[in-house]
Amino acid sequence: MEEPFALIDRLRGAAARSARGRSGEAAERTGGMPRLPPAQLHEIHALSLGEAASGAGLAIGCVLAAQARPVLWLRTEAAERQGGRLHGPGLLAMGLDPDDLVVVVVADDSALLRAAADGARCPGLGSVIAEGWGAMRGMDLTASRRLMLAAEASGVLMILLRVGGQVVPSAAATRWSVAAAPSRALAADAPGAPAYDLELLRRRGGPAGARWRVEWNRDTQSFDPAPLSGARLPLVADRAVAGTPPAPVRGAG
Repeated sequence: MEEPFALIDRLRGAAARSARGRSGEAAERTGGMPRLPPAQLHEIHALSLGEAASGAGLAIGCVLAAQARPVLWLRTEAAERQGGRLHGPGLLAMGLDPDDLVVVVVADDSALLRAAADGARCPGLGSVIAEGWGAMRGMDLTASRRLMLAAEASGVLMILLRVGGQVVPSAAATRWSVAAAPSRALAADAPGAPAYDLELLRRRGGPAGARWRVEWNRDTQSFDPAPLSGARLPLVADRAVAGTPPAPVRGAG
């Protein structure tokens, strides 16, 4: 864990480097998923421990799509112990410059919520990701309202990343569930872009229940609709004429 003054210096440096900062006006949609507007609290739920990487990937993508940098990522010791340290090359592959990221590990859920509230009040930040594993003690309407008010005042994008915990009522503007989806294989069977199945569990002042399958586009830093896997078959042009036997289909390989 960094010393307080060293952490403050790092945050100031990250803010100075990120003159591009957060976008003042977030578009309503980005590709296949609504862009998370700044100055609000949003929840991302990886409903099982095995989906922790999916939750982290979605959080990173939302931050990048909103241009909400620099990023303060808060984690509990339990998250660090069970999930392992954040993987620098993986973050870079998503498009997140390590110079735009400060990671702080705190003792427990109470410390996480306090640090998140402090970070959300800092207008020099673009976003705060607070990552907790399992049931988060102290996470209730009052605590979430505190985070929302802080984000509204500073303009910070506040993301509460929950891994393996039950959904509880909160003041969040949106609440999402995320799970990994199959990615497209590229040439030479190279792995495709990260893909996710999303469900909008809650949207304040609007309908919920919508679902998306999206993949991350690093070039445009947006979530695009995931294309159908496998080869696309023609629907009409090759339809056999009535009374004519269909042409034989030759298998691949």
